Amino acid sequence: MALYKKKSMWREMIASKLKKKPGNVWKDVAWRITRPRQNLAEVNLGKLDKITKEGETIVVPGKVLAVGEITHPITVGALSFSHKAKERIEKAGGKCLELVELAEQNPEGKGIRIIG
Repeated sequence: MALYKKKSMWREMIASKLKKKPGNVWKDVAWRITRPRQNLAEVNLGKLDKITKEGETIVVPGKVLAVGEITHPITVGALSFSHKAKERIEKAGGKCLELVELAEQNPEGKGIRIIG
């Protein structure tokens, strides 16, 4: 099976888990991650630093990239992270979580912003 088919099935599996959560934010994220791969969000740390506040919880329905710096701790749930982006978020005191893991911690989706 081609790699892109496996990744597509992986995104579908995550989306099905998110759709079962009671919060509408998770249904929106599930819809966004099942779109074609070229439409997935790619968000840089510099953008996250500009538009977030300390201690905020963010969901990126795509990949977080390491361009820029993050200067305050935030919690980020994403489909994937670049290695450097994960390092920089954790160095700033933040957390990097998989989408399903964040949905387990906050099933209602309260206080979460979707970026991307």
